[in-house]
Amino acid sequence: MDATTRIAQFENMTQADPDNDMAHFSLGGAYAQAGRNDDAARAYLRCIEINPALSKAHQLAAAALIKTGDLDRAADVLTKGYTVAAELGDLAPKNAMGEMLTEMGRPVPEVVNAKPEEIVVGSFICQRTGRPGTQLDRPPFKGPIGQWIFENISQQTWREWIGQGTKVINELRLDLSNEEDADAYDRHMCDFLGIDETLQANLTSISQ
Repeated sequence: MDATTRIAQFENMTQADPDNDMAHFSLGGAYAQAGRNDDAARAYLRCIEINPALSKAHQLAAAALIKTGDLDRAADVLTKGYTVAAELGDLAPKNAMGEMLTEMGRPVPEVVNAKPEEIVVGSFICQRTGRPGTQLDRPPFKGPIGQWIFENISQQTWREWIGQGTKVINELRLDLSNEEDADAYDRHMCDFLGIDETLQANLTSISQ
């Protein structure tokens, strides 16, 4: 599916359900991949407006703003996002945003109510959230992406995707027996889980 088609699908989804935070999150990802950084920033910021607790959206909004040259606003988003991530214990986004602030020469905030970063030795860490969780019993499907999910995504985050995936199917009226619709579903999943573009090259109608 080309970028224009993906963007159109996500735009339709946000119009059908304006308060769906993950629809705006996915739209931001589609804009970013198309190099439309102003639009990506707006989509991610709308996601944050709906769900301020989605720390990853702060990180990606700031990254888009940096690319547009709006460094002051990016720093503001990072500062707030870092605080949110620290309070929730979202270690991966928190650490990424701390590094971004440092690279910009901006102070990293001290968070009074930060969740302790104590990790139990041997616990499974979800690479999307940075939180300890439970590993899936097995890859959710065959192939490199299924294996990556098994190795990197917790059961808790996977359940969140299943809920969001149901919304995607209903709001886009997808028929997963149709190759194009199955591809759309898979791309939403990759955006939600943070699967990079290189690995996405292995997509071959996962849902079918």
